[in-house]
Amino acid sequence: MSFDDEWASAKTTAMHLNGAGGGATAKPGTADYVVEDDELGDIGHAAFDLFNGLDSGGKHAAAASGTAGTSLKGDGFASGAALTEVNKTWETQVRTLLQACAHISNHLDHTKKSRKADDDWIGARLRIVGPLVPGDDGAVSASQIDTYFR
Repeated sequence: MSFDDEWASAKTTAMHLNGAGGGATAKPGTADYVVEDDELGDIGHAAFDLFNGLDSGGKHAAAASGTAGTSLKGDGFASGAALTEVNKTWETQVRTLLQACAHISNHLDHTKKSRKADDDWIGARLRIVGPLVPGDDGAVSASQIDTYFR
């Protein structure tokens, strides 16, 4: 039995178990959770673009608002102190959002690299463990893998 056949059988069994007692069964092929590297890259890139745009766009009024707040406050207007406080709060919020965007971008870059490294390591280990038959790529079938965990 090939790996694809064993995997399809395992998924079908799992989907039937998933729907047990509920009267409904999942459709084959719909229960897999798949995240493509391109999707991770796109989300990370969007966070990076937001970071770059916000770094300049979110701070462009800071100097003018600070100066206006100080000037109004110096002239005895209560709105000057309020404007200064709003400006400080805005700067804090922009810094927080910048940190969040950087964290998302960096985390997704790390996840993408880590996932690939894990997949490569697992593939290498399975090739080492599996029997090498002339013409075989050394891949281990699901039933052989199962024997290692019993």
